[in-house]
Amino acid sequence: MNEIRRPSPDEYFLKIASVVAERSTCLRHHVGAVAVRDKHILATGYNGAPAGLKDCLELGCLRDQLGIPSGTRHEICRAIHAEQNVVIQASLHGVSTEGATIYATHTPCVLCAKILVNARIKRYVSFARYADDSFLELFKEAGISFDIVDRPSSQITHLE
Repeated sequence: MNEIRRPSPDEYFLKIASVVAERSTCLRHHVGAVAVRDKHILATGYNGAPAGLKDCLELGCLRDQLGIPSGTRHEICRAIHAEQNVVIQASLHGVSTEGATIYATHTPCVLCAKILVNARIKRYVSFARYADDSFLELFKEAGISFDIVDRPSSQITHLE
């Protein structure tokens, strides 16, 4: 019989963030985020247009149309970032993110980092880097621990 290795909590929640990212409507990056405290999921978020509005799948990418490189001019985008959406979803459902860990498929932009500082998260874990590293100094100053880890396997292991 094959030995089954149970994923670590970091691997487990990053796999979930990867599945959440599949809902993204962005044509450049599919990003997913999961807010977790005490090994319990508080909320999820992915990048996409505001609820009920037309998205890039329907309208095309405004940033591509204007030739804007990744990691710059964040305000010129139809999408709300995954980290913004995870905080919004927690708020809509009356759930505090204070002391939570954010597991995300990419590192945050500086705008999301500012939101996460004010949301009082304590840790951020990712496996892929976004084109903007300016969040690092902000996280350091705010005392938010940051870990970049290996991408978890996309294979789902279960017994029949």
